[in-house]
Amino acid sequence: MMKINKISEKRALKQLEALKNEIPLIRLAGERWETPFQTLISIILSARTRDEITIKVCKNLFENFPNVEKLSKAKLKKIEKLINPINFYHNKSKNILNCTKEIIKRFDSKVPKNFEELISLPGVGRKTANVFLSEFNHDAIGVDTHVNYISNYLKWVNSKKPEIVEESLKELFPKKIWSEINPILVRFGKTHTSKIKKNDLLDKIKKIR
Repeated sequence: MMKINKISEKRALKQLEALKNEIPLIRLAGERWETPFQTLISIILSARTRDEITIKVCKNLFENFPNVEKLSKAKLKKIEKLINPINFYHNKSKNILNCTKEIIKRFDSKVPKNFEELISLPGVGRKTANVFLSEFNHDAIGVDTHVNYISNYLKWVNSKKPEIVEESLKELFPKKIWSEINPILVRFGKTHTSKIKKNDLLDKIKKIR
């Protein structure tokens, strides 16, 4: 049974606003792409890789293969060469190639905007699906290392398991702002890379009532 959050929604919302005030509007890997296909591929490639690297690599990738049909026909070695700066590029090359083929085969070349269908695609896990959906105004919370760390530090949640963190955050925050949580917390984590400085700011934010 999921543990109920002890912190109030009102207090958590104030703390989230304080986090928002501590971040610049830097571009994240899944933002500002021309198509849902490009958005999904960029989010898949962003796992365990810095956003600025992912964005640069994806711009190059999409110049060569701008849509699902063209990427599906690409040679694996060519994809590997193009996304080489990305961590785990061998596995990710296979995943995005297989993902494009599945989108064409099963979804008429259109990226599905349904959670269960998304996670059935190669390379798409729960976090990737939720981040993708939130980019298209669906009520979803993608839980990565930044979201996990900050949510636990501020006592919004009491678990390190991503799925429990996700459900606890959904329980705590109103649905209308679910899609804002990941971008705010990720930007905060990316901006404040010093753990000492980050925790110092979080300690101040934790005191907000």
